Amino acid sequence: MDIIDRTDALATACETLAQSDFITIDTEFIRETTFWPELCLIQMATDDREVIVDPLAASLDLEPFFELMADTSVVKVFHAARQDIEIIHHLGHLIPHPIFDTQVAAMVCGFGDSVSYDQLVQRTSGARIDKTSRFTDWRQRPLSDKQLNYALADVTHLRDVYRLLKRRLEEDGRAHWVKEEMDILESASTYDLHPEDAWKRLRMRVRKPRELAVMKSVAAWREREARERNVPRGRVMKDDAIYEIAQQQPTDTAALGRLRMIPRGWERSQSGQAVVDAVKDAHALPKDSLPRPARPPHQPEGAAAAMELLKVLLKLTTEKHGVAPKIIANSDDLERLAAEGDRAQVGALKGWRRELFGEKALQLLRGEMALRFVDKKVEAVELVD
Repeated sequence: MDIIDRTDALATACETLAQSDFITIDTEFIRETTFWPELCLIQMATDDREVIVDPLAASLDLEPFFELMADTSVVKVFHAARQDIEIIHHLGHLIPHPIFDTQVAAMVCGFGDSVSYDQLVQRTSGARIDKTSRFTDWRQRPLSDKQLNYALADVTHLRDVYRLLKRRLEEDGRAHWVKEEMDILESASTYDLHPEDAWKRLRMRVRKPRELAVMKSVAAWREREARERNVPRGRVMKDDAIYEIAQQQPTDTAALGRLRMIPRGWERSQSGQAVVDAVKDAHALPKDSLPRPARPPHQPEGAAAAMELLKVLLKLTTEKHGVAPKIIANSDDLERLAAEGDRAQVGALKGWRRELFGEKALQLLRGEMALRFVDKKVEAVELVD
């Protein structure tokens, strides 16, 4: 195998790879101790060549790789592409195009929800991938042949997986379904996450507008601090501490230091003052400018029963068409459909999902479709006046 650690060798390899209709790509990275993933390996393959790129090599500039990612004549094939694309977007300030995500395609082709790469390889080719190297610290050098072979297997089997899925999508007339999903993965907005939205990552919720304002302000500070220092968010401040600050709203460092989740003495640091300032910023907001905590949507009478019917319809639809349920609608989507009908802002009422499931769901909710039990199975039937 080729292990590339020089820019000239990378440029030559990328020129060769660019002559193919598609390339399979995977990355190995570490992010346990940093905010931004640390790119450690890049694996790529075509029918004629397989390469491993060492991004940690001092004599390597990744510019030829980024140029290849921007080459619109070559399809870039990933499995579970989002984290790989996030890394490329961060380092190269671009998003690969066009792309094909085999995990998404597999869901459309009926391989289940979020099928893993090794499961997909086994189910399509019968090959088994040795996973004993999956916990490798990819920063270490030198890497063993076993580790490198494991990394390369993430792109070599992917060639056959891609061909099989692409053929099935074309035969079933579903290629445009996957294209809609790739448009989302290729959108810069998918990866441009603003610090002001960092509070949405928190699982804890507050009930009062002023508390939410404090939570948003402190979470935004933590996000900016973690990015600037390139450390995990939790190393700057734990989620529990943000929640406690939102409830207690300390407006001086002494009050901050009395909080249970704040380490002793931390309030006297520069960060402690910054958090107090973030709380004060939230307090300075006029009452009519405060954010409103999200409340569960009002469930009209009968919505719970309607949701159960929608679950059955979704199961019937996915079984009939061989599609993973998760890619059409989740429980939250069904709940909103049951409560809001055609006003629901859900993916199930857009594009191919609406054609496959959404319209039938609305018919069911309007009483224009029924579910009945015949010959030991449930089926959906349209009601005719």
